[in-house]
Amino acid sequence: MISISASLANLVIYLIESLGYFGIFLGMTIESACIPLPSEVIMTFAGFVVNEGKLTLTNIILVGILGNLVGSLITYYIGLKGARPLLEKYGKYILITKEKLDNADKWFNKHGDAAVFFGRILPGIRTFISLPAGINKMDIKKFIIYTLIGSGIWTSILAIIGIELGKDCQYFRIFDIIIGIAILLIIIYYVIKHRKNKKANKY
Repeated sequence: MISISASLANLVIYLIESLGYFGIFLGMTIESACIPLPSEVIMTFAGFVVNEGKLTLTNIILVGILGNLVGSLITYYIGLKGARPLLEKYGKYILITKEKLDNADKWFNKHGDAAVFFGRILPGIRTFISLPAGINKMDIKKFIIYTLIGSGIWTSILAIIGIELGKDCQYFRIFDIIIGIAILLIIIYYVIKHRKNKKANKY
């Protein structure tokens, strides 16, 4: 897991260093289009770069939100057009598993349209929540509004964390910290999920 996370982190860092705002947009679009490129890494590192004066906080947040929306709309229409079977068959080549898709389905079925808003800040759900929204033909206006608000909160928090880390950390240390944040969130998600499953099995 650590080696994969490190590789993804290096890819994100390369995108942002080479392409600036467009790299952030591209990374967030990819992450929201069912390809698990961690937004924790994208936005946190973007926030770190703000300290160097190359980017601004307002712009990285706006670009991050826009990328999230574009990627989410792509995934929404994949679900709307009934392309989920293709993801189940070929998704393994881009780290998409049937279990992740099923978890997004369960979350949407349990919480309805609001799942799109809350799902934007949940590891393991955030990347895939747009798919069941499309499958269930969620109203597109609501989908866009909930996506903008949820992703706005998420990207802002991560960007601010990156800025604060950048004030105290040397350049090379930020890599380890960002990777650690991503791994910690994933671990927390799976611990909570395991406890819920264990509790459900008792009944």
